[in-house]
Formats: sequence, C-alpha cells, structure tokens
Amino acid sequence: QVQLAESGGGLVQPGGSLSLSCAASGTRFSINAMGWYRQAPGNQRELVALITSDGITNYADSVKGRFTISRDNHKNTVYLQMNSLKPEDTAVYYCKGEQFPYTYWGQGTQVTVSS
Repeated sequence: QVQLAESGGGLVQPGGSLSLSCAASGTRFSINAMGWYRQAPGNQRELVALITSDGITNYADSVKGRFTISRDNHKNTVYLQMNSLKPEDTAVYYCKGEQFPYTYWGQGTQVTVSS
C-alpha cells in the first residue's frame, strides 16, 4: 500500500517562503506523476503544480513564477518551493501521486500566510 507523507507547512508572513516535501513509501516503482493540490475553507481542491517522472511540469496560473515543483525519482519524493507567498495561498496542501491505475493522496499540511 502506497503512502504519501507531507512535511514543511506552517505560518509565514506575506512575501515569505516555504518549502514542502512529500515522500512516497510502500512501492518499489517510481510514481508516474506527483503533484500538489490545495484546498482553502469553502473552496474546492485545486491543482497547484504537477510533475511527471520525466520532469514535465504544469502549474496553476496563480502560482506561476512564484512556486517551483521538483522531484527525486530515486526517493519517490516531490518538493514544492513556494516564494513570494500571498494571503490567498493559505490552504491545506495535499500531495498526490499517480501510479496507474491508482491515485494516492497525502493527509495534507497547513500553509498559512498572514502577518
């Protein structure tokens, strides 16, 4: 059973930076696509960034130029570097992994951007 474990959330002031990481365990195989989604209170869960095992990335327009997603295939770990954070980035951030035909989710980590 694949499990995803996120770390790195917290409280940061506007304009600050945070780094998230998500490690997959329970599999000998590379996770095909890994990514980050977020959900703010009252909102639907939305894509933040996604990266394939080949390194192809996709970002939400709202985070382009501020967030960078990367991964270490050997460790089955995905990272999200978040810079120039804004209050509207406040949400629970979830890690997602896709290993056909299955989809896995982490438990979520809170990111709060506030002064």
